[in-house]
Amino acid sequence: MALRQPPLAAAHADRGAKFTDFGGWEMPVEFDSIRAEHEAVRDSAGRFDVSHMGQVTVGGPDAERLTNRLVTNDVAALDPGESCYAAITDEDGVMLDDTIVYRLPADWPDDSELLFVPNAGHDAEMTDRWTTHRDEWGLDATVENRTESFAMVALQGQDARELLGPATDADLGDVGRFEAVMADVAGAETLIARTGYTGEGGYELVCPWDDAETVWAALECQPCGLGARDTLRLEMGFLLSGEDFDPDDEPRTPYEARIGFAVKLDHEFVGRDALERVDAEGPDEMFRGIELIDRGVPRHGYAVTKPDGDPLGTVTSGTMSPTLGSGIALAYLPTDRVDHGDLVRIEIRGEPKKARITTTPFLDR
Repeated sequence: MALRQPPLAAAHADRGAKFTDFGGWEMPVEFDSIRAEHEAVRDSAGRFDVSHMGQVTVGGPDAERLTNRLVTNDVAALDPGESCYAAITDEDGVMLDDTIVYRLPADWPDDSELLFVPNAGHDAEMTDRWTTHRDEWGLDATVENRTESFAMVALQGQDARELLGPATDADLGDVGRFEAVMADVAGAETLIARTGYTGEGGYELVCPWDDAETVWAALECQPCGLGARDTLRLEMGFLLSGEDFDPDDEPRTPYEARIGFAVKLDHEFVGRDALERVDAEGPDEMFRGIELIDRGVPRHGYAVTKPDGDPLGTVTSGTMSPTLGSGIALAYLPTDRVDHGDLVRIEIRGEPKKARITTTPFLDR
């Protein structure tokens, strides 16, 4: 099957990007180098094409009721222009995906009430999930997969506000964390959301598909690919769907994944009863950060052991941190066998490397 292409594919090719298959999309993995792009975001600003992320709108009288019963956070608590991070779980409390849910501003251009953003390649699956449960529960709601109607661009870094300001009529000083407004960006009607996946300040911009190149060109800073996006999120200990959790290969609950803050047990949702039990008993394993003491680059699937070789778990994500200059990793480890500061080993190409359990984020942001 041919890979899906973002609306900026031609612009990326002209800029000399290297591409990769990610979630069924052909996306730029790097433009100049992962290190240069990573450092641009940490030091100033960088722009990312994230149009591969799903975009599903929900409208109608029961839009809120339907969505609230399918995510772990409380959508009913959101005012127009606010958003929240949430997990999407099955009956056993296992994470199918994680998402951000927006209650759209009043001036959103159609009658949709909510927008949620599944991970790359999950848009059709989650649209089906919403429509199936809508019909099963007899609710009155419209669910529309808009992934190929809208582009999404992320502008991240301490200079993001300064760079975006001249291109928009929005008062960016009034846009708080997890808030969003409709505004003009370089002539395009755009949802400006103060969210991101790097640990730096910044914005995610949702604009019509055909306006993607105009908006992208208005943000004059380092273009960044998925390689830098991955090293940046890893330094913050953020989850990557399909790698740090997967319902088939890495089934995990939000409590194991350390996103219990995104679970509100005071409302009914699919998986609530199972998660209430996990919350009461505590998970057997917990998502942990590991920083190498020895030189090495930890990767997905590498074994994590006690210093004596006793198995503890496996790395779900790992990289060489451009900021710290050391190898960092994420792994689910037994809560009763390791603690913060404990020494462990990561087996890299058959050689046990010294490492230490630490808290995430790895950086103070």
